[in-house]
Amino acid sequence: MEIEYHVQIWKEGDQFIAHAMPLDVASSGSSPEEARQALDEAVRLFLRTAADHGTLNEVLEDAGYKREADQWRSPAWFALERHLASVGG
Repeated sequence: MEIEYHVQIWKEGDQFIAHAMPLDVASSGSSPEEARQALDEAVRLFLRTAADHGTLNEVLEDAGYKREADQWRSPAWFALERHLASVGG
């Protein structure tokens, strides 16, 4: 079974953070590629653990995935936007 996910990467200090949306799994590395590779492994382990515990369907449904025949369809992402919020006066 293959599960599609989108990856968001940003830099915090000297580390790159990779976040799998909508699974809400993250990992890091010293380069964007290292962070991506670490995230791919973390996602595989996360999904395998959920499957081993019999909760994979529930995990995917909670993340917004929809079951279609023999596949899970990820939520449709339309944009990644940066917004600003003012705090205080």
